[in-house]
Amino acid sequence: MTSVRELFSLQGKTALVTGGSRGLGLQMATALGEQGAAVVVSARHAAGLDDAVAALRAQGIAAHAVVADLSDPAAADALALAAIDRLGPIDILVNNAGAGWSAPAEDTTLDAWDKVMNLNVRGLFLLTQAVGRRSMIPRRAGSIINIASIAGLAGNPPGTMKTLAYSTSKGAIVNFTRTLAGEWGAYGINVNAIAPGFFPSRMTHGLLNDMGERLAAGAPLGRLGGDEDLKGAVVLFASGAGRHITGQILAIDGGVSAV
Repeated sequence: MTSVRELFSLQGKTALVTGGSRGLGLQMATALGEQGAAVVVSARHAAGLDDAVAALRAQGIAAHAVVADLSDPAAADALALAAIDRLGPIDILVNNAGAGWSAPAEDTTLDAWDKVMNLNVRGLFLLTQAVGRRSMIPRRAGSIINIASIAGLAGNPPGTMKTLAYSTSKGAIVNFTRTLAGEWGAYGINVNAIAPGFFPSRMTHGLLNDMGERLAAGAPLGRLGGDEDLKGAVVLFASGAGRHITGQILAIDGGVSAV
């Protein structure tokens, strides 16, 4: 019988984490590395990636960086190839790279809409397809973890955010996750999503400055997300402990989406 400790181990596994240079992406990359996975982190800028890799390696994690802008359609396959070159076949893909946009619906420009959709949805699709084709489908194994948002589970309450493009993109990720899980289960690939609530990050800095206390007070747990709060979920979905979980969306939001 496999022990619980062994079920959560990622020793010998490989992981690619997009948007991994800081914030939630780096938190998840750290968690996977702490459990034994070798990790490639990607982001658009080399400077942040160098700092992330240094931090990961300081903790004894085998870490590598690849610069990639997934708003460029050609970048997805190039990133998949580069990650495989550094690690070998990819066992775990965390699709975390994303862009936000806040504006009233009537003032949202086509350029803003396309910027969000091209990265959050098209880039996620192309990278998932590339990793699936090149690594997971041939080996009939893999774990894909998409980072959605509670913004993709419901609309915004009146008087709060105006994020039509962002929220629509995250809603698309929710059903992308469910639909792909139905298709790729035949290959032994698990596909799940994490839907974070409000966490301090560069993307949420302005919002939380204005509304952080109100948002925390509206959560049943009375707090915002923190530096440790995604670690358990990403390890569950990536490891043998989650092998019978697919097509699921896990909100990590202090209970906001429950009420």
